[in-house]
Amino acid sequence: MKINEIKAQLVRQATIFKTGGVRPTHDLHESWIGYVGWSLPAEQWPQAFQPLATLFLRDLPFVPASLKHIELLTLFINEEIFDHLIEDDLSRFFEIRAYTSIEGLIQQNWQHDRIRAFPLIPKLVDNDYPTWDGGGIPSDVEDEILRLEHEEDFEYFDDIVEEIYAIHKIGGYPAFCQSGHDYGEDFPFVLQIASDEKAYFNIVDNGNFYFFFNPELHEWRVHCDFY
Repeated sequence: MKINEIKAQLVRQATIFKTGGVRPTHDLHESWIGYVGWSLPAEQWPQAFQPLATLFLRDLPFVPASLKHIELLTLFINEEIFDHLIEDDLSRFFEIRAYTSIEGLIQQNWQHDRIRAFPLIPKLVDNDYPTWDGGGIPSDVEDEILRLEHEEDFEYFDDIVEEIYAIHKIGGYPAFCQSGHDYGEDFPFVLQIASDEKAYFNIVDNGNFYFFFNPELHEWRVHCDFY
């Protein structure tokens, strides 16, 4: 198996997000960190939760297949999560609202108490790669990489990996800080919310939240790690 063949098997597209840098519009299709700007008329700010993100998916340059039917995600976080980060699944500490249509939404002004709210500017990338022990490398490809490292002047992060995007993103791979975590084929990785210096949002020590979604069950799983 040649290096180019390995890269072709591993590389994925993703939509990454830059925090701020533009004047906010608060219009439909504007994604945010630290702010939820839309809801259905009957929906309220969920008790004991804080607004974390607004993510419009419909016009993004890349969205994973399991999210294709969703036009908007709004995320709220329960601050008690920071006492439970080593648990296997943190989804109970999130209120995740998925909208298959944006018709009938009303504008809200729900902002996190401590996170500085900024628009998120999407950008397509086509060179996202898995961390070595993140569970995203098929076993036969991993065996071939180990053979190359043993027999030739070869190193995974130098010769295969182009980028690992440890920022807010949809699609691609989870940019694990520690050993990876996997909820099985029924719950593919779809979304990452990262520590964000500009937004004053730090997950312990530059950590990330990783979101996995089963579209048939409409259930989420959430993992966290940090340095």
